[in-house]
Amino acid sequence: MNGQHKYKNFISEIPSTAVEVYRMLPEGTRCEVIFNELIMSPSPSRDHQKVSIKLTALLFQFLEENPVGELFTAPFDVYFENHDSFVQPDLFVVLKENQEIIQKNGVHGAPSIMIEIISTKRGLDTKRKRSLYQKEGVKEYFMIDPENKKTILLTLNASMVYEQTYEETGLLKSGILNCSITF
Repeated sequence: MNGQHKYKNFISEIPSTAVEVYRMLPEGTRCEVIFNELIMSPSPSRDHQKVSIKLTALLFQFLEENPVGELFTAPFDVYFENHDSFVQPDLFVVLKENQEIIQKNGVHGAPSIMIEIISTKRGLDTKRKRSLYQKEGVKEYFMIDPENKKTILLTLNASMVYEQTYEETGLLKSGILNCSITF
């Protein structure tokens, strides 16, 4: 091979961060980076997809009638300020007053509302993402169990710490959007 490595043209530089590894993966690879750790995700369950579709339709309709923000669904990247974390939340809302964080390749900054439908990796949504979203200043974080539709809302308090605001079944109640959506 004339002294050349057969993979010389495949990787020009060895990645040094999980975000750099992510950028090398094929488009559509289901993964996120949280605190510079690459986390692969399996396909969502049937119950997860049903809740996601229903909430997407209801929130989209609400925001069409009350255009205070824009709804996004996975897969669409949210890059946080320190650039060692990016996620693909199930659903999220960027308010009109913060629309400058929306770019072609994703959202660069913290959306006001994040909605995660709990996956089989429960700790990812209930601990790791909770910690990340709190650190980055996401004002409302909804966690929804797809099997029983139990919805927990965490809201940032004045000290920038999450407090559980409510726990309901089949109800998404947002103070930011001033709405209650039954699903």
